[in-house]
Amino acid sequence: MTAARLLAAAALAGPLALAAQASALDLKRPEVAAFVEEVVSRDNLSRHEVRTLLAAAQSQPQIIDIMNRPIEKVAPWWEYREHFVTAERIAQGVEFWGEHRAALAKLAADYQVPPEYVVAILGVETKYGRITGHYRVLDALATLAFDYPARRSYFRGELEQFLLLVKENRLDPLTLTGSYAGAMGAPQFMPSAYRRYAVDANTDRQRDLWGDWDDILASIANYLKENGWQPGGPVLTEASLDPDPAFQIEPRNVKLNDTVGGLAARGVKLALPLPGDTPAVLLSAEQKDGPAYRVGFHNFYVITRYNASARYAMAVHDLARAIAAQVGGAPP
Repeated sequence: MTAARLLAAAALAGPLALAAQASALDLKRPEVAAFVEEVVSRDNLSRHEVRTLLAAAQSQPQIIDIMNRPIEKVAPWWEYREHFVTAERIAQGVEFWGEHRAALAKLAADYQVPPEYVVAILGVETKYGRITGHYRVLDALATLAFDYPARRSYFRGELEQFLLLVKENRLDPLTLTGSYAGAMGAPQFMPSAYRRYAVDANTDRQRDLWGDWDDILASIANYLKENGWQPGGPVLTEASLDPDPAFQIEPRNVKLNDTVGGLAARGVKLALPLPGDTPAVLLSAEQKDGPAYRVGFHNFYVITRYNASARYAMAVHDLARAIAAQVGGAPP
Protein backbone atom coordinates (compact mmCIF):
# COMPACT_ATOMS: atom_id res chain seq x y z
CA MET A 1 0.00 0.00 0.00
CA THR A 2 2.46 2.56 -1.13
CA ALA A 3 3.01 5.75 -3.05
CA ALA A 4 5.16 3.66 -5.38
CA ARG A 5 2.04 1.82 -6.58
CA LEU A 6 0.20 5.08 -7.09
CA LEU A 7 2.95 6.53 -9.28
CA ALA A 8 3.30 3.45 -11.43
CA ALA A 9 -0.43 2.83 -11.75
CA ALA A 10 -0.94 6.40 -12.86
CA ALA A 11 1.83 6.11 -15.40
CA LEU A 12 0.31 2.96 -16.84
CA ALA A 13 -3.34 3.91 -16.75
CA GLY A 14 -3.08 7.54 -17.76
CA PRO A 15 -4.92 10.38 -15.98
CA LEU A 16 -7.61 9.20 -13.61
CA ALA A 17 -11.19 10.11 -14.33
CA LEU A 18 -12.18 12.65 -11.73
CA ALA A 19 -15.84 13.02 -12.58
CA ALA A 20 -16.93 11.26 -9.41
CA GLN A 21 -16.81 13.73 -6.56
CA ALA A 22 -15.81 13.16 -2.97
CA SER A 23 -18.63 12.94 -0.45
CA ALA A 24 -18.84 13.22 3.30
CA LEU A 25 -18.94 9.97 5.27
CA ASP A 26 -22.45 9.26 6.49
CA LEU A 27 -22.29 8.46 10.21
CA LYS A 28 -25.78 6.95 10.04
CA ARG A 29 -24.64 4.04 7.89
CA PRO A 30 -24.93 0.87 10.00
CA GLU A 31 -21.34 -0.21 9.36
CA VAL A 32 -19.99 3.21 10.33
CA ALA A 33 -22.09 3.33 13.49
CA ALA A 34 -20.97 -0.19 14.41
CA PHE A 35 -17.32 0.75 13.88
CA VAL A 36 -17.68 3.73 16.19
CA GLU A 37 -19.16 1.59 18.95
CA GLU A 38 -16.48 -1.08 18.55
CA VAL A 39 -13.47 1.23 18.77
CA VAL A 40 -14.97 3.30 21.59
CA SER A 41 -15.53 0.14 23.60
CA ARG A 42 -12.27 -1.60 22.70
CA ASP A 43 -9.86 1.33 22.86
CA ASN A 44 -11.40 3.59 25.47
CA LEU A 45 -11.76 6.42 22.98
CA SER A 46 -14.22 9.29 23.25
CA ARG A 47 -17.35 8.59 21.22
CA HIS A 48 -17.78 12.30 20.54
CA GLU A 49 -14.18 12.66 19.29
CA VAL A 50 -14.41 9.59 17.07
CA ARG A 51 -17.70 10.70 15.54
CA THR A 52 -16.43 14.25 15.03
CA LEU A 53 -13.33 12.99 13.27
CA LEU A 54 -15.21 10.56 11.02
CA ALA A 55 -17.72 13.28 10.15
CA ALA A 56 -14.80 15.22 8.68
CA ALA A 57 -13.78 12.31 6.42
CA GLN A 58 -14.46 12.49 2.68
CA SER A 59 -15.02 9.33 0.64
CA GLN A 60 -12.82 9.51 -2.47
CA PRO A 61 -14.10 7.45 -5.46
CA GLN A 62 -10.80 7.75 -7.33
CA ILE A 63 -9.12 5.75 -4.57
CA ILE A 64 -11.34 2.79 -5.39
CA ASP A 65 -10.37 3.14 -9.05
CA ILE A 66 -6.69 2.91 -8.18
CA MET A 67 -7.19 -0.04 -5.82
CA ASN A 68 -8.89 -1.96 -8.60
CA ARG A 69 -5.86 -1.81 -10.88
CA PRO A 70 -2.60 -1.94 -8.87
CA ILE A 71 0.51 -2.19 -11.00
CA GLU A 72 1.45 -5.61 -9.63
CA LYS A 73 -1.63 -7.04 -11.37
CA VAL A 74 -1.28 -5.34 -14.74
CA ALA A 75 2.43 -4.91 -15.47
CA PRO A 76 4.94 -7.62 -16.41
CA TRP A 77 8.15 -7.69 -14.35
CA TRP A 78 10.34 -5.93 -16.91
CA GLU A 79 7.88 -3.05 -17.16
CA TYR A 80 7.42 -2.83 -13.40
CA ARG A 81 11.21 -2.73 -12.99
CA GLU A 82 11.58 0.08 -15.51
CA HIS A 83 9.48 2.34 -13.27
CA PHE A 84 11.62 1.89 -10.17
CA VAL A 85 15.16 0.90 -11.14
CA THR A 86 16.14 3.91 -13.21
CA ALA A 87 19.38 5.84 -13.65
CA GLU A 88 17.76 8.82 -11.92
CA ARG A 89 16.62 6.81 -8.91
CA ILE A 90 20.00 5.13 -8.59
CA ALA A 91 21.81 8.49 -8.73
CA GLN A 92 19.42 9.98 -6.17
CA GLY A 93 20.03 6.97 -3.93
CA VAL A 94 23.80 7.44 -4.13
CA GLU A 95 23.37 11.12 -3.28
CA PHE A 96 21.02 10.29 -0.40
CA TRP A 97 23.53 7.77 0.96
CA GLY A 98 26.25 10.41 0.94
CA GLU A 99 24.04 12.86 2.81
CA HIS A 100 23.13 10.32 5.50
CA ARG A 101 26.29 8.23 5.63
CA ALA A 102 26.77 8.46 9.41
CA ALA A 103 23.16 7.53 10.22
CA LEU A 104 23.24 4.62 7.77
CA ALA A 105 26.49 3.31 9.24
CA LYS A 106 25.00 3.46 12.73
CA LEU A 107 21.81 1.63 11.82
CA ALA A 108 23.82 -1.03 9.97
CA ALA A 109 25.67 -1.68 13.22
CA ASP A 110 22.64 -1.40 15.50
CA TYR A 111 20.14 -3.37 13.43
CA GLN A 112 22.43 -5.57 11.30
CA VAL A 113 20.54 -4.59 8.15
CA PRO A 114 22.52 -3.58 5.03
CA PRO A 115 22.05 0.16 4.42
CA GLU A 116 21.49 -0.32 0.69
CA TYR A 117 18.17 -2.05 1.39
CA VAL A 118 17.02 0.74 3.69
CA VAL A 119 17.92 3.31 1.03
CA ALA A 120 16.31 1.27 -1.75
CA ILE A 121 13.02 0.92 0.13
CA LEU A 122 12.92 4.70 0.46
CA GLY A 123 13.74 5.01 -3.22
CA VAL A 124 10.95 2.70 -4.36
CA GLU A 125 8.41 4.03 -1.89
CA THR A 126 8.78 7.80 -2.22
CA LYS A 127 11.90 8.65 -4.24
CA TYR A 128 13.72 9.36 -0.98
CA GLY A 129 10.92 11.40 0.53
CA ARG A 130 10.13 13.45 -2.57
CA ILE A 131 6.67 11.97 -3.20
CA THR A 132 4.75 10.89 -0.11
CA GLY A 133 1.18 11.08 -1.41
CA HIS A 134 -1.41 13.85 -1.50
CA TYR A 135 -4.50 12.15 -0.06
CA ARG A 136 -5.56 12.90 3.48
CA VAL A 137 -4.87 9.74 5.44
CA LEU A 138 -8.24 10.05 7.13
CA ASP A 139 -10.04 10.16 3.77
CA ALA A 140 -8.09 7.25 2.31
CA LEU A 141 -8.67 4.96 5.26
CA ALA A 142 -12.35 5.90 5.64
CA THR A 143 -12.96 5.33 1.92
CA LEU A 144 -11.38 1.89 1.97
CA ALA A 145 -12.84 0.91 5.33
CA PHE A 146 -16.43 1.51 4.27
CA ASP A 147 -16.55 1.62 0.45
CA TYR A 148 -14.12 -1.13 -0.57
CA PRO A 149 -15.70 -4.46 0.44
CA ALA A 150 -12.81 -6.57 -0.87
CA ARG A 151 -10.57 -5.51 2.03
CA ARG A 152 -12.86 -3.69 4.42
CA SER A 153 -11.75 -5.73 7.45
CA TYR A 154 -8.09 -4.82 6.92
CA PHE A 155 -8.77 -1.13 6.37
CA ARG A 156 -11.16 -0.83 9.29
CA GLY A 157 -8.34 -2.20 11.40
CA GLU A 158 -5.97 0.41 9.96
CA LEU A 159 -8.52 3.17 10.54
CA GLU A 160 -8.73 2.10 14.17
CA GLN A 161 -4.93 2.11 14.40
CA PHE A 162 -4.91 5.60 12.90
CA LEU A 163 -7.25 6.86 15.61
CA LEU A 164 -4.90 5.47 18.24
CA LEU A 165 -1.79 6.76 16.50
CA VAL A 166 -2.92 10.38 16.27
CA LYS A 167 -3.90 10.31 19.94
CA GLU A 168 -0.64 8.74 21.13
CA ASN A 169 1.64 10.90 18.97
CA ARG A 170 -0.42 14.10 19.19
CA LEU A 171 -0.75 14.34 15.41
CA ASP A 172 -3.32 16.41 13.55
CA PRO A 173 -5.59 13.86 11.86
CA LEU A 174 -7.09 16.47 9.53
CA THR A 175 -3.82 17.51 7.89
CA LEU A 176 -1.81 14.29 7.62
CA THR A 177 -1.40 13.21 4.00
CA GLY A 178 -0.18 10.00 2.42
CA SER A 179 -0.82 7.43 -0.28
CA TYR A 180 -4.18 6.40 -1.68
CA ALA A 181 -4.12 3.48 0.79
CA GLY A 182 -3.28 5.52 3.88
CA ALA A 183 0.48 4.88 4.02
CA MET A 184 2.36 7.73 5.66
CA GLY A 185 5.62 9.58 5.60
CA ALA A 186 8.86 8.97 3.73
CA PRO A 187 8.82 5.21 4.47
CA GLN A 188 5.08 4.85 3.76
CA PHE A 189 4.13 3.06 6.97
CA MET A 190 0.53 2.07 7.46
CA PRO A 191 -0.83 3.15 10.88
CA SER A 192 -0.36 -0.29 12.45
CA ALA A 193 3.24 -0.44 11.22
CA TYR A 194 3.83 3.11 12.45
CA ARG A 195 2.68 2.17 15.95
CA ARG A 196 4.65 -1.09 15.97
CA TYR A 197 7.92 -0.33 14.19
CA ALA A 198 8.55 3.43 14.20
CA VAL A 199 11.60 4.40 16.24
CA ASP A 200 12.63 7.55 18.12
CA ALA A 201 16.24 7.36 17.00
CA ASN A 202 17.44 10.63 18.51
CA THR A 203 15.51 10.56 21.81
CA ASP A 204 13.51 13.72 21.14
CA ARG A 205 10.40 11.84 22.34
CA GLN A 206 8.84 11.92 18.90
CA ARG A 207 8.65 9.32 16.15
CA ASP A 208 8.58 11.57 13.12
CA LEU A 209 8.35 9.73 9.78
CA TRP A 210 7.87 12.91 7.75
CA GLY A 211 10.83 15.14 8.57
CA ASP A 212 13.29 13.37 10.91
CA TRP A 213 15.65 11.29 8.81
CA ASP A 214 17.22 9.58 11.84
CA ASP A 215 13.78 8.30 12.83
CA ILE A 216 12.87 7.38 9.24
CA LEU A 217 16.01 5.35 8.54
CA ALA A 218 16.02 3.59 11.91
CA SER A 219 12.33 2.77 11.56
CA ILE A 220 12.84 1.02 8.21
CA ALA A 221 15.81 -0.91 9.60
CA ASN A 222 13.77 -1.85 12.67
CA TYR A 223 10.90 -3.01 10.45
CA LEU A 224 13.21 -5.39 8.59
CA LYS A 225 14.94 -6.60 11.75
CA GLU A 226 11.69 -7.26 13.60
CA ASN A 227 10.39 -9.23 10.63
CA GLY A 228 13.39 -11.55 10.84
CA TRP A 229 16.19 -10.15 8.66
CA GLN A 230 19.15 -12.55 8.77
CA PRO A 231 22.48 -10.67 8.75
CA GLY A 232 24.63 -11.84 5.88
CA GLY A 233 21.91 -14.07 4.49
CA PRO A 234 21.13 -14.27 0.76
CA VAL A 235 18.24 -12.31 -0.71
CA LEU A 236 17.78 -13.24 -4.36
CA THR A 237 19.59 -14.97 -7.20
CA GLU A 238 19.11 -15.59 -10.89
CA ALA A 239 17.96 -19.04 -12.00
CA SER A 240 17.56 -21.04 -15.17
CA LEU A 241 15.13 -23.85 -15.96
CA ASP A 242 15.23 -26.77 -18.32
CA PRO A 243 13.19 -25.97 -21.45
CA ASP A 244 9.42 -26.22 -21.13
CA PRO A 245 9.05 -26.71 -17.35
CA ALA A 246 6.24 -29.08 -16.41
CA PHE A 247 5.01 -26.93 -13.52
CA GLN A 248 3.39 -23.53 -13.02
CA ILE A 249 4.73 -20.60 -11.01
CA GLU A 250 2.14 -18.81 -8.91
CA PRO A 251 2.97 -15.12 -9.54
CA ARG A 252 1.55 -13.90 -6.23
CA ASN A 253 3.29 -16.50 -4.08
CA VAL A 254 6.08 -15.16 -1.87
CA LYS A 255 6.14 -17.96 0.70
CA LEU A 256 9.26 -20.07 1.00
CA ASN A 257 7.41 -23.27 0.16
CA ASP A 258 10.34 -25.01 -1.51
CA THR A 259 14.05 -25.65 -0.97
CA VAL A 260 17.15 -25.25 -3.09
CA GLY A 261 17.39 -29.04 -3.31
CA GLY A 262 13.74 -29.41 -4.24
CA LEU A 263 14.09 -26.86 -7.00
CA ALA A 264 17.24 -28.54 -8.30
CA ALA A 265 15.37 -31.83 -8.55
CA ARG A 266 12.87 -30.08 -10.84
CA GLY A 267 15.56 -28.71 -13.14
CA VAL A 268 16.08 -25.28 -11.58
CA LYS A 269 19.71 -24.16 -11.62
CA LEU A 270 20.77 -21.32 -9.32
CA ALA A 271 23.53 -18.81 -9.95
CA LEU A 272 24.34 -18.85 -6.23
CA PRO A 273 25.60 -22.06 -4.55
CA LEU A 274 23.60 -22.78 -1.38
CA PRO A 275 22.87 -25.83 0.81
CA GLY A 276 20.05 -28.02 -0.48
CA ASP A 277 17.90 -27.46 2.61
CA THR A 278 17.85 -23.66 2.18
CA PRO A 279 14.20 -22.46 2.07
CA ALA A 280 13.40 -20.85 -1.27
CA VAL A 281 10.70 -19.60 -3.61
CA LEU A 282 10.81 -19.74 -7.40
CA LEU A 283 9.84 -16.45 -9.03
CA SER A 284 8.81 -15.42 -12.51
CA ALA A 285 10.86 -12.45 -13.74
CA GLU A 286 9.62 -12.17 -17.31
CA GLN A 287 11.63 -10.06 -19.76
CA LYS A 288 10.66 -8.40 -23.04
CA ASP A 289 12.11 -11.30 -24.99
CA GLY A 290 10.52 -14.12 -23.00
CA PRO A 291 10.40 -16.01 -19.69
CA ALA A 292 13.07 -15.57 -17.01
CA TYR A 293 13.35 -16.83 -13.45
CA ARG A 294 14.80 -15.92 -10.08
CA VAL A 295 14.85 -17.57 -6.66
CA GLY A 296 14.21 -15.72 -3.41
CA PHE A 297 15.35 -16.69 0.08
CA HIS A 298 14.47 -15.74 3.66
CA ASN A 299 15.59 -12.11 3.42
CA PHE A 300 13.60 -11.74 0.21
CA TYR A 301 10.53 -12.89 2.12
CA VAL A 302 11.32 -10.31 4.83
CA ILE A 303 11.19 -7.53 2.22
CA THR A 304 7.74 -8.76 1.17
CA ARG A 305 6.55 -8.11 4.74
CA TYR A 306 6.93 -4.44 3.81
CA ASN A 307 4.85 -4.97 0.66
CA ALA A 308 3.49 -8.42 -0.10
CA SER A 309 4.55 -8.41 -3.75
CA ALA A 310 7.35 -10.41 -5.32
CA ARG A 311 7.84 -7.70 -7.94
CA TYR A 312 8.14 -5.03 -5.27
CA ALA A 313 10.78 -7.04 -3.42
CA MET A 314 12.70 -7.72 -6.64
CA ALA A 315 12.68 -3.99 -7.45
CA VAL A 316 13.99 -3.14 -3.97
CA HIS A 317 16.73 -5.75 -4.34
CA ASP A 318 17.82 -4.56 -7.79
CA LEU A 319 17.82 -0.91 -6.74
CA ALA A 320 19.79 -1.76 -3.59
CA ARG A 321 22.43 -3.62 -5.58
CA ALA A 322 22.77 -0.82 -8.11
CA ILE A 323 23.11 1.88 -5.43
CA ALA A 324 25.62 -0.15 -3.40
CA ALA A 325 27.73 -0.77 -6.51
CA GLN A 326 28.00 2.96 -7.20
CA VAL A 327 28.65 3.87 -3.56
CA GLY A 328 31.48 1.38 -3.60
CA GLY A 329 30.25 -1.09 -1.01
CA ALA A 330 30.13 -4.70 -2.06
CA PRO A 331 26.52 -5.93 -2.15
CA PRO A 332 25.86 -9.00 0.04
